[in-house]
Parts: sequence; structure tokens; C-alpha cells
Amino acid sequence: MDVEELRKSIPTEEFDYQSLLRALKGYERPRDKTTALLRDGVIVRVKKGIYVFGQRYARRPFSKEVLANMIYGPSYVSLEYALHYHGLIPERVEAVTSISVGRNRRFPTPVGLFLYRTAPLKAYQVGIDQAEVDGRPFLIATPEKALCDKIYNDRGTGIRSQTEMREYLFASLRIDPESLKRLDADVVDDVGERYRSRKMRLLASIIRSSRKENHE
Repeated sequence: MDVEELRKSIPTEEFDYQSLLRALKGYERPRDKTTALLRDGVIVRVKKGIYVFGQRYARRPFSKEVLANMIYGPSYVSLEYALHYHGLIPERVEAVTSISVGRNRRFPTPVGLFLYRTAPLKAYQVGIDQAEVDGRPFLIATPEKALCDKIYNDRGTGIRSQTEMREYLFASLRIDPESLKRLDADVVDDVGERYRSRKMRLLASIIRSSRKENHE
């Protein structure tokens, strides 16, 4: 099998070991062929059982968001990475941050760092969108959920008032005030109830106040 045949069998840039085995079904020793493909740089092992095509053989850039869903799951992209993705914070985030119901995990890989933080199942189940990159789907938090996840995971902030919440949002996170006004306070309230978080109730109040000011 040449590389072109392999690419026809595996059309996506990101794939798992089962997809690779199906593509190599004509080989008596698919593990040996996999080793050769890795050695020659045709494919790159992201982690055990997860691969991307090497730079010379890629048809398009691989998706870190798709890989994040594959590396550890069930999970969805959230926290700082999703906040930047949705335009809420200005800084580009290098590590791909996700939420899972499993324990916190950290995966340094040849294609970047992937971080996973935990959430209670009741909170995990809401606020997830399916997005696409070049037809490949991945799960990502809505803007409201990404911000709530961030607040939940920043447990040492000690926020007790709207003033402290505003300081956290605009000084610490550097949230764009105009983007904040576009968030749905009712969604934040729902997520806050599932997290049992007073901080998220404060956030919802600030969003409502911002939207009210915008209409006056």
C-alpha cells in the first residue's frame, strides 16, 4: 500500500487505531506496517491509539479540537480555549482545554498540550454545541458554559460580590464587555444551579445589568 492508497482509506487528518487497522486489513502484520509508517513520518502518534498524518502527507491542517475530543472522553472543548474560540477573551490559548466527567488529566503530545478538568455529571450534560472544521465534527462548550466552567475551576478566587466578579471578569480574564452582553443570563442561571454555584448567579446578574444598560 502506498501513501495515496492509505489516504483514500483514511480521508480525515485525525484517526484512531481501528481506522488504521481497517486501512491495513490486507497486511498479515498490520502492527509492523504501523511501525514502518511511524518511522517514515507518514503518520504521527498523538497518543496511544490516536494518530494524524505527517506534515508531508497531510491534505489540510489537523484539528486540535477534534483531537481533544478523541484523546480523552467523554469530553468537550471548554475553559480558556473555548473562551478564545468564541471571542470572549483576546489571548490565544496554546493548550487545548476541555471538560470531562473523568478525573483531571494532562496530555503533552507531539502536536500540543491537552488539558482536561472535571465537572459534575449534572453540570456536564448541558451547554454543549457540535461544531465542525472541514466537515469533521467536535463538541465545544457554548460561550455561557465555557465561562461557567472557567469560574467553577477557578475555585480559589473567593468572589463574593458583583464588584469582585466584575474585577475577575474584566481584569483577570480580560473578558470583552460587548461579548459579555451577548450572553444569555438564563442559561448561566441554569448552569449555575447544576454547579450549585453562587458565583454563577452573580455572573447572571452582571449580564442582565449589562444588557439593561445597553438598552437604556
